[in-house]
Amino acid sequence: MIHTHLNETIRFEIKYKNRKSIGISIDGYGNVEVQAPKGISEDIVIRAVEEKWSWIQEKLQELNERAKGFKQKVYDEGETFLYLGETYPIRFTHDGSLERDIVEFRGDALHINVKQLDDDAIKQALKRFYYQQCKALVEKSVASYQSHFKMKPRSIRITDSKTTWGTCDSNRQLTFNWRLAMAPPEVLDYVVVHEMCHMMHMNHDRSFWRLVGKIMPDYKEQEQWLTLSNWKMTV
Repeated sequence: MIHTHLNETIRFEIKYKNRKSIGISIDGYGNVEVQAPKGISEDIVIRAVEEKWSWIQEKLQELNERAKGFKQKVYDEGETFLYLGETYPIRFTHDGSLERDIVEFRGDALHINVKQLDDDAIKQALKRFYYQQCKALVEKSVASYQSHFKMKPRSIRITDSKTTWGTCDSNRQLTFNWRLAMAPPEVLDYVVVHEMCHMMHMNHDRSFWRLVGKIMPDYKEQEQWLTLSNWKMTV
């Protein structure tokens, strides 16, 4: 089906299934699929698509950016980096008396106070900033969702993983990827909920996903953000 809304046109496929609500997904090629309950009217499906219009356009734009290919970061004034799901430029202040370079977010940019303008030092300062922010954000998120669980994590660590966003071992030790500080808060929350659910169910079985969905009904949207945008989460 082709539908125009707000002067923009998209093509999507409707699949009717045995389900109670309407779900919308976008694959890695930009194909939009709407899964709808059997017997529901097409008008209701279109209304649901229009309600998610901004989200759909955002995801399609991300796919277009991804298709253009990865661009190596440079550490010059104005280069942009992700923080909490938004893109911000970096700004520099030079202070030769500093013992350690400092990064601060002031609402408009990532302000970096550096001892000297050295690319590696700037990169390491940014990584330290993301590590610190991720630890604080994860701890806040764990505390926020703790009421859903009878068990508590034994420990929380922030790591530099190339393959996982988070893990939970049999001792309820949780680890999280520092790059999650670059993601929207709701995406970080999803990874936290995902790993906390592993305290109850170590495998990705039906009971596990049922618990995830009960706590965070829109978790598939957060998963999709990571799938489409992980290539941008870099320093």
